[in-house]
Amino acid sequence: MRAKREYRDRDAVEVSVLDALVDRSDDGMTVFELRSHVEADIDDLEGALATLKEEELITVDENGDRTVIMPDDRVVPEPGEHVAEEESFIDRVRDRLPF
Repeated sequence: MRAKREYRDRDAVEVSVLDALVDRSDDGMTVFELRSHVEADIDDLEGALATLKEEELITVDENGDRTVIMPDDRVVPEPGEHVAEEESFIDRVRDRLPF
């Protein structure tokens, strides 16, 4: 599953983190689990997590001896809501333009 469209106009690592978390929205993920799902080095991943936390798009919960990262409910599509799996032409053009 993918994050809602309104949260996809972000840095590629941030979008990958949100998508991975949305897939596991019930259980959340540890940083180690995220690293295995997001193709980014640890510095980029940490930066993305810091930005997403600052913008309150993720929450970080201490669950005993585990720290679990969860997506905010507004990022997770409603049941039955379909977020396109394919990038649109506009998305592909936007990704190629330097900002």
